[in-house]
Amino acid sequence: MLNENEFLLHAFLMGIYITFVYDILRILRRVFPHGGFFISLEDICFWIYCAIKVFLLMYHESNGTLRWFAVFGAIAGMLLYMKLASPFLVKYISMLLQKLLCIVAKLVELVLRPLLRPLLRLLRRLREKAARAARRRAVKMQKNRELRRGKVKKKLTFLKKALRMKL
Repeated sequence: MLNENEFLLHAFLMGIYITFVYDILRILRRVFPHGGFFISLEDICFWIYCAIKVFLLMYHESNGTLRWFAVFGAIAGMLLYMKLASPFLVKYISMLLQKLLCIVAKLVELVLRPLLRPLLRLLRRLREKAARAARRRAVKMQKNRELRRGKVKKKLTFLKKALRMKL
């Protein structure tokens, strides 16, 4: 009986733990929004991790036998955690992390701003040089085409005159 009560307690704590881990994912999704593909990938990894944890709990505590009271204990732990701690934890920790990220972003911007202006000027100059070089290359290629056309035209005219003379 003592072992079963201990097993029930461990299942209850496992339910709390699983819900807590999912809350961490929910917090990260609020702080760093991302698309459906990555959310699905996170969920698959989460459920694989949970399945392994639950399997190991069952294996160590009841030799792999599924005990329904343990399932209900885990569900009770999940529900209790979701009602008491989850809403506040997700809301306030995600809000705190967003504020911290905003402060860090402003500090990084403040530090990097003096460095960004010269870097942007340098990039603008490099872009202008590349554009000038491309225009020069285009003009040169156009002249080469015209020269080739002129040479071909001269050769054709010469051949035409030569052909007339022979006829």
